[in-house]
Amino acid sequence: MSSYAFITGATSGIGLASAKALAAKGYGLALAARNKEKLEEVKKEIEGAMAVPVACFELDVRDADAIREVTSRCLSELGAPRILLNDAGLARGLEPYGETKEEDILQMIDTNIKGLFLMTRAFLPAMLEKNEGHIINLGSTAGLYAYAGAAVYCATKAAVKTFSDGVRIDVIDSDIKVTTIQPGIVETPFSEVRFHGDKERAARVYEGVDALQAEDIANIIAFVADQPKRVQISDVVIMANQQATGFMVSKKGK
Repeated sequence: MSSYAFITGATSGIGLASAKALAAKGYGLALAARNKEKLEEVKKEIEGAMAVPVACFELDVRDADAIREVTSRCLSELGAPRILLNDAGLARGLEPYGETKEEDILQMIDTNIKGLFLMTRAFLPAMLEKNEGHIINLGSTAGLYAYAGAAVYCATKAAVKTFSDGVRIDVIDSDIKVTTIQPGIVETPFSEVRFHGDKERAARVYEGVDALQAEDIANIIAFVADQPKRVQISDVVIMANQQATGFMVSKKGK
């Protein structure tokens, strides 16, 4: 593929919506996620609806060896991506830090920080050699405004923001762009994952608020990616209309 976007976390939420938005702009897609069956379903849907090529890569970004294997194969088969969208990420739990499970701490760090860092490191040399590419990292308003019960998650998203700024400095002499997308409350499977599959508790997060939708963020990502060569949008913060900071939301009837 001459111009394609590599997207992690591509089978649901913002990752899936972004795949569709970028495909609508004519980008080919290399989609990565843990669930091979869902990847194939997404591939079939997008190729059928938008007539763009889609490659699938089964990948858990917590696995450094798998990242090396998948990115090496992708570079060999497809060349350097025009866009690297690091979307894979998650939160676990909403309890005080002293009660946070060790496995949840490690999963957030391994996914949100280590996975994103290693994905970027794997593709960046090829982008630099080509002197072309756009790294788009999914941060969060949680990286700007900490909130109760989310010390680790907020710290990981603050790391994404600072990391992106540092990489932007390191590639300043090139034509590589680096953008951090920092959404607020978005109604996706995010809360269901956070609460370990508790759908009722997850649904209550969005009750009484007109939350952002995955498509809203995807449209902004497509806009950011579609700017002229001279334009680099470094950061975008997107919040719902009734949201003031990361966890300050006005709910109807509350």
